[in-house]
Amino acid sequence: MSYRSSIDLHCHSTASDGELEPEALIDLAHRRGIKTLALTDHDSIAGIASAKAQARQYNLQLISGVEISVSWEKQVVHILALGFETDNLILQQGLNAQQQGRRERGKRMGLKLEQFGIEKAYQRTCEYAGGDLLSRTHFAHLLVECGYASNTRQVFKNFLIRGKPGYVSNSWADLSSVLGWIKAAGGVAVIAHPARYRLTRTKLRRLFAEFKDLGGGGLEVVSGSHSRDEILQMAHFSQHHGFYATAGSDYHGPKHTWLELGAIPPLPPHCRPLYNEAGDRLFTHSQAT
Repeated sequence: MSYRSSIDLHCHSTASDGELEPEALIDLAHRRGIKTLALTDHDSIAGIASAKAQARQYNLQLISGVEISVSWEKQVVHILALGFETDNLILQQGLNAQQQGRRERGKRMGLKLEQFGIEKAYQRTCEYAGGDLLSRTHFAHLLVECGYASNTRQVFKNFLIRGKPGYVSNSWADLSSVLGWIKAAGGVAVIAHPARYRLTRTKLRRLFAEFKDLGGGGLEVVSGSHSRDEILQMAHFSQHHGFYATAGSDYHGPKHTWLELGAIPPLPPHCRPLYNEAGDRLFTHSQAT
């Protein structure tokens, strides 16, 4: 079944590891009938200003967003921040520290790949990325271009996960700090694609409980990486813990053929959406206590 939603609260541009410039992403959203969009680049808000300028031409509601990497119990978890003030210094300083951590990790990854035989891996990946933010996806694209795999999924499987030649662990900010940044900027914190972490139900419950205690507001119930059963499971968790629900494709660009902007099913019945059809936020911080 083919779905097309007018709201997509998770996508990426060239400001992180997406393939489309922010303006081109907005053009695509307009062509696909999307009325409310959140640009959620990894640890970066560099694309929001240009995306907002383009969105005004189409009367498209652009919500400020960012996807922040968090270290939680030796597990990397991604937290979406939505609807925040982009000029908040506390959030900006936190994101700057995250980006520096990415650069340091990239240097270590480059060294490991060079030892494997890929010449100038770090330098070439920086050139490929083109911006200040460096991600594993940029390394993956480089390795595809070099002929080491036919697609980025194969690169991650064979090179970039634990135990493989290019894997490097990294310590990200902790959950409490990240939620503090988001709250300071007036945003709402949402756990991105929670089913993708393959946590046990016990660990999921612990994560959700800690997240709520720290002021977390929502779960990404519908994700481009969630199966139908996982969507229903996360809908249950969102209701049980009193979270708002969001839906996002996690779109990265046309080369990621398995994900399309706005091609996501509706939220299951009884979920409380974080944003309504008009793009108005329904969450207030007082409800998270």
